[in-house]
Amino acid sequence: MAESTSITVPTHHDHLQQPSQQQLEPIIHDEQYSSRQRTPAGNTYIVIDKTLAGAANLVKLLPCGTVIAFQALSPSFSNCGLCQTHANKYLTIALIVLCALSCCFFSFTDSFIDLDGKLYYGIATFKGFYIFNSGARPKESFVPSTVERLRKEEMMKKYKITFVDYIHAFFSCLVFMALALGDPYVHRCFFERGDENTKEWLANLPLGVGFLTSLVFIIFPTSRKGIGYSDHRT
Repeated sequence: MAESTSITVPTHHDHLQQPSQQQLEPIIHDEQYSSRQRTPAGNTYIVIDKTLAGAANLVKLLPCGTVIAFQALSPSFSNCGLCQTHANKYLTIALIVLCALSCCFFSFTDSFIDLDGKLYYGIATFKGFYIFNSGARPKESFVPSTVERLRKEEMMKKYKITFVDYIHAFFSCLVFMALALGDPYVHRCFFERGDENTKEWLANLPLGVGFLTSLVFIIFPTSRKGIGYSDHRT
């Protein structure tokens, strides 16, 4: 009986080369990157970037010293957002409250250049204006003349507290609270386990507050040049 011989016919699939491991790595990397972008962690990065973009415009409405102090102390007080102890949370809350009160306080401050050419800072009061560095004024500038008395009365009326000052103080505090809640360290400390609704609120809060505050400052402008504010403050 003759032995049967098997003939292997090459097919089209045999000519196809199997992709190597090096060729598969970029594809796997792209798929992992795409899946990471769809995960909640990827959405967190987008929320933080959006919050920081809105916070950059809010800084212009706040005193520079207060913002610098908050940005310098926030990483240390919150332990870079970890807040492993209750002390970290208490210190972070105290920092936010004190900086917010500082924004309110500096909204009532003002400055002027006297006849001697020197710059003086002070705070508005119900009766007039209290000068912080009045001790630097030369004694010869206090001449008991009619012109000096009229000028003093005019300055007291010009720099005393008005209703607009309260509006600016309230919205300055509101702006800082929105900036603080959008801070990455504060966000990680208090809202790390927040749901998607909370993250959306925190992402859009600085944008909304910044728009509203800018609109209010345009409707109720002030001529004050307070401590820590830029000269072009609206």
